[in-house]
Amino acid sequence: MREAAPLLKVSPESTGGIQTCVSERTERIGANEALFREVNERISRVEEQFGQTQSFEIVCECGRADCEERVQITHAAYRRLRSDPLYFAVVPGHEVPAVERVVERHETYLVVEKTDDDAAEVAEETAY
Repeated sequence: MREAAPLLKVSPESTGGIQTCVSERTERIGANEALFREVNERISRVEEQFGQTQSFEIVCECGRADCEERVQITHAAYRRLRSDPLYFAVVPGHEVPAVERVVERHETYLVVEKTDDDAAEVAEETAY
C-alpha cells in the first residue's frame, strides 16, 4: 500500500503564517483522538453531575478508528489527564511510539504524551 502524500496545512496562529505539512495519517489519527477526547469529556461531565462513584469508564483515546476498548479511571486522574492537551489515555498496546511516549502506567491504561510535532499540533488545536 502506498503512503498518502502530505496535506499542505496553514496554521497562522501557531506558525506565524508559515505553511506546514501534516500527513493524512497524522491528521486522521488526530481527528479520531479528538473525537474520543470529546466523548470522554461528555462522559466525565455526566458522571460528575449524576455519578455516585469515584471512578468511571471512558473510551480509549488511541487513534484507531475501530477501537472500542474502555478504560476505568478516577475523576481526579481524569482531571489531571485533561490538564495537558498533549496527554491521552490509551489501553496498553495502543500506544504509537513514533508519535507519542508513555508518561504514566496504570493497571488498565497508559497516559501517553504526543511527541511528534504534527501530532502535538493537532492535539493542541482540538483541545478545549
